[in-house]
Parts: sequence; C-alpha cells; structure tokens
Amino acid sequence: MIAERLLILVPTEYELKHLKPHLARLVADMSAVIAVCGFGPITSGICATRLINLHTPDSVVLVGIAGSLHPDLRIGMASGFSSIGCYGIGAGSGSEFQTAAELGWNQWADSDSLQTFDDTIQIRNTFEDAVADAPMLLTVCAASANAADVSDRLYRFPHAVAEDMESFSVAVACRMADIPLTVIRGISNMAGDRNKANWDVATALKAAAGLTVARAMQ
Repeated sequence: MIAERLLILVPTEYELKHLKPHLARLVADMSAVIAVCGFGPITSGICATRLINLHTPDSVVLVGIAGSLHPDLRIGMASGFSSIGCYGIGAGSGSEFQTAAELGWNQWADSDSLQTFDDTIQIRNTFEDAVADAPMLLTVCAASANAADVSDRLYRFPHAVAEDMESFSVAVACRMADIPLTVIRGISNMAGDRNKANWDVATALKAAAGLTVARAMQ
C-alpha cells in the first residue's frame, strides 16, 4: 500500500455517490481526500489544479466512467492507462478535424523546464504495479454520438481503447504540479452508443472502485 497523501478525484457528484461506498475503507485507511473535479476538459483541469494546491497531495487518482473504443474492453470492465490523448483541440470537425499537433502546435512547451507535450501526455502512475505499456485513453471535448465519430477518433489515435472527458486536463494539472497520477475508468458504454438503456454505469463504477482498491493495496 502506498503511504503518501492521496487525492482521489471524481468528475461528477453522481459518480462520487456510487463510488464512495466502495472506496470508503480505502479513504479511511489512507486518510485520503476524495473530491469532485468537475465534468469536461475545462472545469476538471481548473478544479484539479485548485484541489492539488489546497490539499498538497503526494499523488492523485482520477476515477470515473468511460466509453469503450475497443471491442475487447467491454461494458462493466475497468482499466488503468499509461497515456492520455486529446481529441477536439485543433481545427475543423468530423473527418476534416486536425489536432493541435497536426497544425504544428504544442499544447504545452516550457523553455525553462524543457517540458513539452502536444496531443498526447504520458502519465507517471501513482501505483507501482501500473505497467508502462497500459493502453491509451482519449480525452474528448464531446462524447462520440455515432460510429462515424468513433472512426474519426480512432483514425488519429489508433491505440486509444476508451474515451472520457477529463483525464487529459487532470494529467496536465498533475504534470505541472510534478506529482504522479493514476487514471482508472470503468466502462459504462460503447462509445458512439447514446442509448442509455444499453449502458451500465453502476457496474462500471463498481469495477473502477475495485481496481482502484486492488492497486492501492499492493
């Protein structure tokens, strides 16, 4: 078990309500702080920065739901990730979309620290058992609405296995604070399927909480 000060971030109050019972013992045993960082790539990054400054954690875990982009990552499963891509910052839309990198822009470049990243950020995992070759998660500005959206995203990020709306921003906040981050997402739906009758959020969040506890206890 890691002995550091741990900050657990959850995007929404709805997710927090379902996660809290499953994470209560971990939070108590580690004296961890669990807090909502907000929905979407803008609010989550700003709130993550504020919460990091407020609680000064040694490490951060982001837990929530995601939509699967890969048939092997099924509804009700959970996964950790080693890199986070960003889709939606750039120019155009649909098949004509160009990422920031394709336009020749870094999303961050610091001449003093020599840190730089464009559309993909590698994360330094909190939990030691998180392997470096874990899959890629894709943070999007709007969830896929159909199969064409999924195809457009996978065309530019063929290694992505799931999409969410917060991880890239939280990863940037952690990188700038120089603290490790673990991202764990439960799969609630197949990306592009907006029929919520096919979703299983409760099972996805239970799986995400279970993976979080399992990794923290090793």
